[in-house]
Amino acid sequence: MYWLVALISFAIIGLILTGIALEMRPANRPLQLPRWTAPAMGTQLVVFVGAQLGLLVLGINDAFAEEVVNGIEVDVMEISTGMGLAIIGAGIPTALSTIGAGIAVGPIGAASLAAITEKPENLGRTLIYLGLAEGIAIYGLVVSILLLNRI
Repeated sequence: MYWLVALISFAIIGLILTGIALEMRPANRPLQLPRWTAPAMGTQLVVFVGAQLGLLVLGINDAFAEEVVNGIEVDVMEISTGMGLAIIGAGIPTALSTIGAGIAVGPIGAASLAAITEKPENLGRTLIYLGLAEGIAIYGLVVSILLLNRI
């Protein structure tokens, strides 16, 4: 299974290096890639997705294996369905509040940039509005922490 992790790591490194090489090219020259570039990137993507699926299929035995210490199987505490649902329920406020904060920050940030370009002294006021929008995510995180303390 380690060879799959190594394969994924090499694919990620190759994609990162390709992105850096494409970013560092001179801006005045149009992008002219060799003919082998598109198939190579496609091959890397297929190898990456295939390795992910291989980890999922081949690594499932490691995830479900019982721990063995000195030849004796150790009982692992299992989480009940109710406990699993409770943990998921505790994470939902953070997820939804973060999505809401992201939806709020987009238009507020765009309007803030427009207001700052017209009148730079409004920077502090617009930062306060952005902070209020981000506060929504913090409230969701606090609610999740309080729910986790109850479980």
